[in-house]
Amino acid sequence: MLELQACGCHNINFVTPEHVVPQLVEALPSAIEGGLRLPLVYNTSGYDATECLKLLDGIVDIYMPDFKYWDPEMARKYSRAPDYPQVARQALKEMYRQVGDLVIDEDGLAKRGLLIRHLVMPGNIAGTGEIMRWIAQELSPATYVNIMAQYYPAGKVKRAEFPEINRRVTPVEYERARDEAWRAGLTRLDSRRHSPPGIL
Repeated sequence: MLELQACGCHNINFVTPEHVVPQLVEALPSAIEGGLRLPLVYNTSGYDATECLKLLDGIVDIYMPDFKYWDPEMARKYSRAPDYPQVARQALKEMYRQVGDLVIDEDGLAKRGLLIRHLVMPGNIAGTGEIMRWIAQELSPATYVNIMAQYYPAGKVKRAEFPEINRRVTPVEYERARDEAWRAGLTRLDSRRHSPPGIL
């Protein structure tokens, strides 16, 4: 962490770190004594145990979870995790309780708060509208949301086991997803353009 800070990094980003939370917590006192002052980012799929997240209250500055699926059947079919929607909702509520809405400084750098990512999927299998409405109603209309269009078929999908998602997201699907977020009342969508490949 201190080496990354010395290199000029803007934050310390822990990716899918639930299994190393004890080590993270153990290492922090030494890092802080050594001068660590960067925000800590918890970068995750959203499939996190609330009990584990509660251990990080007051430690993590920025939570950056995905919200992948609304429908348990879609989560079961494509990720073998039918409980994903329920687990993710509980996790995101706990994250929001700890850090609130995203705070960005004058240089455009995140300092504290929640940033949710949502990957648009072919045929709306992710349930974008339901997810956006839940975020606006259960968390905050000011929740910062990054709606992403970079889905591409690979692995079992590319081997034709899931033909319904064996394609990229269309421009119409992507714009519809953004419209769903605006209609839900969300006011802070990532302003960078994330067009699907081929329409840049």
